[in-house]
Amino acid sequence: MPVYLFWGEDEFALDRAVTALQQQVLDPAWSSFNLDKILPDQPDAIRQGLNQALTPPFGAGQRFVWLVDTPICQRCPEDLLAELERTLPILPETSVLLLTSRSKPDNRLKATKLVQKFADVREFSSIPAWKTDLLVKQVQQAAKETSVKLTAGAAELLAESVGNNTRQLYTEMEKLRLYAASGNSPLDEAAIATLVTATTQNSLKLAAAIRQGKVADALDLVADLLRQNEPSLAIVKTLIGQFRTWVWVKLLLESGERNEQAISQEAEIGNPKRLYFLKKEVEPLALPALLKTLPLLLDLEYSLKSGADELATLQTKVVELCELCR
Repeated sequence: MPVYLFWGEDEFALDRAVTALQQQVLDPAWSSFNLDKILPDQPDAIRQGLNQALTPPFGAGQRFVWLVDTPICQRCPEDLLAELERTLPILPETSVLLLTSRSKPDNRLKATKLVQKFADVREFSSIPAWKTDLLVKQVQQAAKETSVKLTAGAAELLAESVGNNTRQLYTEMEKLRLYAASGNSPLDEAAIATLVTATTQNSLKLAAAIRQGKVADALDLVADLLRQNEPSLAIVKTLIGQFRTWVWVKLLLESGERNEQAISQEAEIGNPKRLYFLKKEVEPLALPALLKTLPLLLDLEYSLKSGADELATLQTKVVELCELCR
């Protein structure tokens, strides 16, 4: 298929897929002639990309045209839509046209529907931190790609340690691959605990400390995470995911829901066995206070995205969250 649409905020996973597609399409000896990477700020970028995609490649291999961060599936004027309608059906098999975007395509647009008709569409969104089953599958896939053998327990611990940070996941996999090079036995939990920096695990510990109202412990964990160079927005993302799960579980229990399968489904809990522990965790919390945590976390996220000082902002909001949960 000569047209691809890659979208999602997981920049590392998306870039890996782009590199793999380039290697599949381009002949290394002719890549400098046949690779066109067109940035969105280039004049008339979309038309330029479509015209290049119609151009035959030089030498061996195919032509690879990459429209980076294109807004074509978020907004598309009528004249550009006409260009797409004219070009996409006649793209030669000797060309590959790749459209990438961090934003989700707007399925209401004619341009999006047209692209989806001709393109191989792939999503690269980060897995929510509370979907532990999907995180484990992601670890298992990365282990397969890097030829690292893991026990089931090691895969679960690694998923818990790195969460949805795919960049760290593959960095840790390379470290584990080198460590395991001299042996044939799968790596177990002890090896993961020794070798892997558990940033997400510490973020979950931070959430637990906040839930218990332990201000001093929570502030120590904030400092530790920042010393480990954990991005502040990644910390907040884990907190939002954890508190969202607690809010859903508490809300459903307070509404009288007792069907564990229904609660797991509504709260998007991948492993139903986890519900037993979640119920214990939310039992001492008051629902009105718990509901106030999410707006506070969203305000924290907004402040950090607006350029506020990481340490001071995190410390202030963590204290406020702890006070809510006491």
